[in-house]
Amino acid sequence: FFFNGGTFRESITSMVAAVIGMIPEGLYLLASVAMAVSTVRLSKNKVLVHDMKCIETLARVNVLCVDKTGTITEPGMCVYKFEPVDESKKTEVFGLISDMAAASSKDNATMEALQEYFNAGSGRIADKVYPFSSQTKYSGVTFENETYVIGAAEFVLRDRYGEYKDRIEKYSEKGYRVLVFAKYMGIPDQKPLTEDVEVLGFTALSNPIRKGAVDTFRYFDECGVEIKVISGDNPVTVSAVAKEAGIANPDKYIDASDLKEEQDYYNAVENYTVFGRVTPPQKRFLIKAIKEHGKTVAMTGDGVNDAPALKQADIGVAMGITGSEVSKDAAAMVLTDDNFATIIKAVENGRNIYRNIKASIQFLLSGNFGAILAVLYASLMALPVPFAPVHLLFINLLTDSLPAIALGLEPHSREVMKEKPRPMNESILTRPFLLSIGTEGLCIGVMTMIAFMIGYHQGENALLASTMAFATLCSSRLVHGFNCKSSGPVIFTNRLFNNIYLIGAFILGMVLITCAVTIPALHTVFQVQPLNAAQLLTAYALALFN
Repeated sequence: FFFNGGTFRESITSMVAAVIGMIPEGLYLLASVAMAVSTVRLSKNKVLVHDMKCIETLARVNVLCVDKTGTITEPGMCVYKFEPVDESKKTEVFGLISDMAAASSKDNATMEALQEYFNAGSGRIADKVYPFSSQTKYSGVTFENETYVIGAAEFVLRDRYGEYKDRIEKYSEKGYRVLVFAKYMGIPDQKPLTEDVEVLGFTALSNPIRKGAVDTFRYFDECGVEIKVISGDNPVTVSAVAKEAGIANPDKYIDASDLKEEQDYYNAVENYTVFGRVTPPQKRFLIKAIKEHGKTVAMTGDGVNDAPALKQADIGVAMGITGSEVSKDAAAMVLTDDNFATIIKAVENGRNIYRNIKASIQFLLSGNFGAILAVLYASLMALPVPFAPVHLLFINLLTDSLPAIALGLEPHSREVMKEKPRPMNESILTRPFLLSIGTEGLCIGVMTMIAFMIGYHQGENALLASTMAFATLCSSRLVHGFNCKSSGPVIFTNRLFNNIYLIGAFILGMVLITCAVTIPALHTVFQVQPLNAAQLLTAYALALFN
């Protein structure tokens, strides 16, 4: 109004059009489309997503908490060896365990393994059965006023553990889970044992390592994702299994029963990799402590007791086949094939989606910043307004939104897994990223104003200058879409033409802008002047300099 001498109405109209044209309103649609497409892609890879926000959070995961049984190892178990205390009573003790197993229900993998191995019972009918509890770590049965229990050595033997420590740990150190079978001198009633026991035998159970587990954990280690093993089993056993699976620092283990205060948990998660004898409430405390260290935590679980910890984690991952309905409801995503290796695809997907959305933001903001600089320069230099309102509408609808959405659909690459996970509190608009956007926007703005000045000096009025600026800005932004595919030069890589959506958006945009400035019938609609071949090639050449 002051510089160009136009009417107040014209100045307000141009200003409002310019401001509206600079707002990247397509960003919300772009993020929604990218997340939706990602959800569909994950479902094809056997991952069911409950909350789309977790897809972006996956890009930040730097600690993965896993259980031993069903995650590192196969869900099923088998008895490796039975060793009675008194070899002369082996048949009798074997029969007692067989009767106990027959009387118990198949409510967990341990009991299924016992029932399969101990199958020579006498057919005795149990007076009472005490099912296994994750809190007390034993199950029991009463036959004619005699009670027998079988469970974790530390919970059955208690202060007598030292008497049998060498016998137990010779198996634990090899990764076997050791159960103690004993006659109990009291009534269990599903409470912690308090009375004396008569030890009758030991049973070593084995869990084969999952196929592909070693490669999976090695891959996560290379990607900067730390593994924490949280299990209810003996820490020595869990440590041996973790070592066999290739998890880093498996020798740093601790018995969770030694953790009493909140500070104990905070210190333990910083110093240890393997946590044994963890109760369900302790899992939640451990996850909370890890998060207090500023980590982004994903946790796998399948039991009812895992639900609070799955909720506590930034991303809870449940098993679809063996997992309980409660754990599936609590988790943010479900592995429908129970294959732990599938989580790699989920993390890769999260990092790729983050990269694609970031590329789209880069495209939108740098292009808009270039247009702002062009308008600002023209205003400060008392030049005519370089763009008509219809120009900005054209840019907004066609050469802005379509390439941005296409960048959000960029094909996924495993290259993103070489990058370290981002801190949870890190903004997407980091200082280097904003500097890159500013530099790119400056280049686009300079090329646009060069085209404007060329047209301004060639034409008899400002219409030719506005047309050349319009054609250059549109073409520059379409070309710039390819720049946003990579942080480095993309022209010499095989990624230049790997996105058919971006290629389609580029071709469509170039066809439309060419038609707008060359077809006479469209000149009035788009408020442009016909460009000859030299002027059109000048606009395209300036665009390629970006």
